[in-house]
Amino acid sequence: MTQDQTILFALFGGVFALLLWGRYRYDIVAFGALLVGVVLGVVPTEQAFSGFGHPATIIVALVLVVSAGLVRSGAVFLITRTLVDSSRSLGAHIAIMGGIGGVLSGFMNNVAALALLMPVDVQTARKAKRAPGSSLMPLSFATILGGMVTLIGTPPNIIIAGIREDTLGTSYSMFDFAPVGAVTAFAGLVFVALIGWRLIPARDDTGLHAAELADYLAELTIPEDSAHIGKRLAELQQDADSNDVALLGLVRDGKRQYGRARNTILQAGDALVIEATPDALDEFRSALSLAFSDSKREGKVRAAGDGLDMIEVVVPRDARIAGRTAQSVGLNWRQRSVLMGISRRGRQIREQVRKTRIQPGDILLLLVPRETGGDVTDWLGCLPLADRGLSVTQDRKTWVAIGVFAAAVAAASFGLIYLPIALGLVVMVYVLTRIVPATELYTHIEWPVVVLLGSMIPLGAALEEAGGTALIASALVGLTEGLPAWAILTVLMVVTMTLSDVLNNTATTIVAAPVGIQMAQSLNVSADPFLMAVAVAASSAFLTPIGHKNNTLILGPGGYAFGDYWRMGLPLEIIVVAVSVPAILVSWPL
Repeated sequence: MTQDQTILFALFGGVFALLLWGRYRYDIVAFGALLVGVVLGVVPTEQAFSGFGHPATIIVALVLVVSAGLVRSGAVFLITRTLVDSSRSLGAHIAIMGGIGGVLSGFMNNVAALALLMPVDVQTARKAKRAPGSSLMPLSFATILGGMVTLIGTPPNIIIAGIREDTLGTSYSMFDFAPVGAVTAFAGLVFVALIGWRLIPARDDTGLHAAELADYLAELTIPEDSAHIGKRLAELQQDADSNDVALLGLVRDGKRQYGRARNTILQAGDALVIEATPDALDEFRSALSLAFSDSKREGKVRAAGDGLDMIEVVVPRDARIAGRTAQSVGLNWRQRSVLMGISRRGRQIREQVRKTRIQPGDILLLLVPRETGGDVTDWLGCLPLADRGLSVTQDRKTWVAIGVFAAAVAAASFGLIYLPIALGLVVMVYVLTRIVPATELYTHIEWPVVVLLGSMIPLGAALEEAGGTALIASALVGLTEGLPAWAILTVLMVVTMTLSDVLNNTATTIVAAPVGIQMAQSLNVSADPFLMAVAVAASSAFLTPIGHKNNTLILGPGGYAFGDYWRMGLPLEIIVVAVSVPAILVSWPL
């Protein structure tokens, strides 16, 4: 073993020891290890920051922005309403989401599949008042498993097909991976849905604080072209329940109707009186294509700025609006803002929202032109609540967001365009169409995750260039000498999985596939079983957040520690080996 190899193995050992200890944040540890590697000369200075421009790092950053765009456009709400029910048990939710993720990732890049479903899972967790970390890891593992089924589902399969064509003259077709990948994915999904999620460390923090649980009394208007005109108010109850909204009554011609309104036939211009949190209010509005409390005032607000924001403010005794109504204070015509809701604990509100006299202690939910929240708050003399990232769903752009994303994923999946470029184009369209405001473009990126990935990639490349991976490959060939075929496949898979948990799965495939072919030739048997073993193992990076992009993506949103992954990942990898080795020997005989 050379000096460089010794230093790099020691560096990797130190990094993983510190990350498992958890005393220091993962991005600080990784970046520190990179700098140590540069100082010691094992990472070339000119390559020190190459990881920050690596496609894997770029994909992670772009996917987070795309996910935000899918949320803001209402695409996530659309999927949530049709596929996911927050009232289901956690196990049932994981089984359904895992199945959806597995199927999608078989026909699109598994990173893109997670990008689509991750915001859905987070929204569902918020509605169910549970920690997103309880279901995000099962979803990530499910999308990784689903990618094993087809040629385009995951990069290792594409690389394996290319190596086979270069070495043996023919490539694999779209579904050649299915006999092994489908069986392995199914077994893995069953484990994740029934047992695996129970192994994730429990977290009491659901990310919901007291202020977030405050309900507002609000009004939403039936537009002129609404599909709900002619229905009874009671017919909207199911939608209200599914969106965690209390449907209290309606306002018609300035007069409120409560209990007797349930059988009232809805008309254009009727205002539904509801009680809900801001997120539930906006989701219900988007789901039923309703307008804000006053469509004319809403139009003025939209015309006043580049998009809309929702802000929450507390009314002190000396506020301009204290003791007055939003209408009398001129909130709309003076500040181009709309009072959406009022939270008044223990007190009834019987007037229309904009005609209700505001009292000290009330919490107001305001719709304001983007970037004007501070000015409106100061003008009212109110105090802002802590910023909770409230946003207004742009449901008019739902199908634009979905169409652009679907087209980009399809083009990337069939090799028409490079995935990072495809995702970059999606981000640009989202910014140009104002689905994602330019001012928020960088706020959706988990920068610690980017630093982690950007720091570890050069270290992995240095290990490969120093001959560390070749050293492992040589030892593997010697270790398996004289063993039966099933044992050789098992050893190859275990070593490949280990490498994939440390290195990028693409690099692992490039190193391990030639080793598999060399083993087959030394045994004078078909190379296909060994290539399939490498394909499955390289995709099975379940022990760490850096082995696969999907695991890295959920690290921040799920609130995971580095050492959380192996708890569910280790038994899953054992199951993958136990199931895939017999499947390989049956589907691809030696």
